[in-house]
Amino acid sequence: QIGDENVHLVRAVMDEVFGRENFVSQIALRTTSSATSLYLPGTADYVLWFARSFESLRYRQLFAAKVAGAGADLYSLVRSQDGHERRASEEEKADPSKLPPGDMLFRPTSLTSQRPPGTFPVRFNGTTYLPGKGYWKTSAAGMERLAAAGRLRPTRGDSIQYLRYLEDFPAMPYGNVWTDTGTGSFTDEKLYVVQTASKVIQRCMLMCTDPGDLVLDPTCGSGTTAYVAEQWGRRWITIDTSRVALALARQRLMGAKFPYFLLADSPEGRRKETDLSGALGAGPTNGDIRKGFVYERVQHITLKSIANNPDIREGMTRSEIDAAIKRHAEYELLYDKPYEDRKKVRVTGPFTVESLSPHRAIAFSGQVPDDLPRSEAAADLDGSGPSFEQTILNNLAKAGIQNGVRNERLVFDTIEPHAGNYLQAIAERAGVADGAPSRVALAIGPQYGTVGPSFIKNAVLEVIRSGDKSLGLLCVLAFAFDPLALGALEDIVDSDKGFATVAAERSIGPVQIQLVRMNSDLLMGEDLKKTGAGNLFTVFGEPDISVTLVPGVDGGAEQVIVEILGVDVYDPTTGEVRSNNTDLIALWMIDTDYNGESFFVRHCYFTGGNDPYARLKKALKADIDEDAWSTLYRTTSRPFAIPSTGRIAVKVINDYGDEVMKVIDVNGTAS
Repeated sequence: QIGDENVHLVRAVMDEVFGRENFVSQIALRTTSSATSLYLPGTADYVLWFARSFESLRYRQLFAAKVAGAGADLYSLVRSQDGHERRASEEEKADPSKLPPGDMLFRPTSLTSQRPPGTFPVRFNGTTYLPGKGYWKTSAAGMERLAAAGRLRPTRGDSIQYLRYLEDFPAMPYGNVWTDTGTGSFTDEKLYVVQTASKVIQRCMLMCTDPGDLVLDPTCGSGTTAYVAEQWGRRWITIDTSRVALALARQRLMGAKFPYFLLADSPEGRRKETDLSGALGAGPTNGDIRKGFVYERVQHITLKSIANNPDIREGMTRSEIDAAIKRHAEYELLYDKPYEDRKKVRVTGPFTVESLSPHRAIAFSGQVPDDLPRSEAAADLDGSGPSFEQTILNNLAKAGIQNGVRNERLVFDTIEPHAGNYLQAIAERAGVADGAPSRVALAIGPQYGTVGPSFIKNAVLEVIRSGDKSLGLLCVLAFAFDPLALGALEDIVDSDKGFATVAAERSIGPVQIQLVRMNSDLLMGEDLKKTGAGNLFTVFGEPDISVTLVPGVDGGAEQVIVEILGVDVYDPTTGEVRSNNTDLIALWMIDTDYNGESFFVRHCYFTGGNDPYARLKKALKADIDEDAWSTLYRTTSRPFAIPSTGRIAVKVINDYGDEVMKVIDVNGTAS
């Protein structure tokens, strides 16, 4: 959705990307209010529609109801059952239900065109008519059927016209000007600053996709595209660089309920389709959503359908004629009005939130030197202003590191740069408690990237091999961590047998390791001064997980139960690691048969201080099984079979959107 000031620029860019020959349409949307302007205020935004290939474009026509001011204005005459005609009142045109019984709104239209079929004479009401300089739109037999159906009307001149009733087709196709988007849907609750109205997304999606199709939205925001896709039975992938946006989208989807539409490929849907069309379906049903829903439809009576109707003949009553017309008339499917099974309520299907390393294109004017630290290599190449590293260190000196607990903050007296490949600075603390490290090594992850096991491993080894015994704490700072980031600790134990590792405390020898999430606000640079420094650096807590083997039901094979005990929290004031409760965990998932490559969500549970299903429970009221919901809001998993791979994976996501994954053998050994 593009504003008036940018539409031409974006159109030029899209022409380059897709090719000008694949441009489909430019849609004008009416907005809620006008934009500020010295001259003519803008009240429209635009949607640009391009196809990857114009020849393979998919399109489903959508319709709006003909009402006064939108398609029905031309139907200004009324005809009664006895053939009497009069002008319709403004009230009748605005609401045809105000018409007396049997009266119908109509408009006369021409019976001639510039193309054949014929120029024959037509005898009607004792007068003979010719098409003039053109041709009749139908054959002589067709004219006879139109006359028998009462669809011919003499003009004041020397011609006849065709009567088109409003009820013949009480709908009108949408064009590329949408005037109904400024009201109604724009009253949706705003969850995100640039949230697009769901009506606009819905209309675009229904025009261009079918149920079961895949929809991609590379700018997630509040998740409107995913929400609409879920509602209308489309699969979806949505992407965003902001964890706030993803958290909003996830909460919006998990707390939503949707209508259950009748599948065409289902027994219920087939019965409904038979009632509507009279056509009997054959063969078994498989519940395939790709075969679509059962849609409402609107009759589309045309001049051609009446002229070619074999059932119309002289002497029929009006009710018989109307029935004959309806039997042979075509129908238009209303793709935005599928039939709903109101006995069922649908919630969001299974989905996952994955963290991927972002990519960044470097400037064409130069290359990144190989000998720079990774964080510096990701910084801008023009050299203007402070480097990425320096910006992070300046803010770190002011804000310190928090762990989410009041009065527990890591504060630095001094931070000195350090010329290392992975360590960028050494910080000094004063007034620390006995046992807490006073010197801290700082490793800053890339500006545009995710920190994984290899980065942490190399940073730890750099601390150990420096020989500086006073460095008791390593803080790894990053915007995003790979879920397997902590796997680096086990790798170091395997390769460096001289160091003892205490995994629960994240320590290697005398060095403790803490993962610190950097707030994306740090990317604002100098503009960050206006936003304050709260929660810029937060310690990433590690989940505490227990795995137990239990006897199977009725003497069957052993099964596995996973329990999440809490989150290990680092106290920077004492240097201790203590276990907290599960209030910091938003949700946790289990891959009960982890293959070492892809994490597949087979179990999903919710915990934390606030029940994320509370709003959904309230909305569904008595329509939900409380016992079923309780199986999802828990800290202990349901039993499951011992995995064939011998390993399971547990992924935990906290309230900040951070995620960490542990791979666990069935005997409880984590990797």
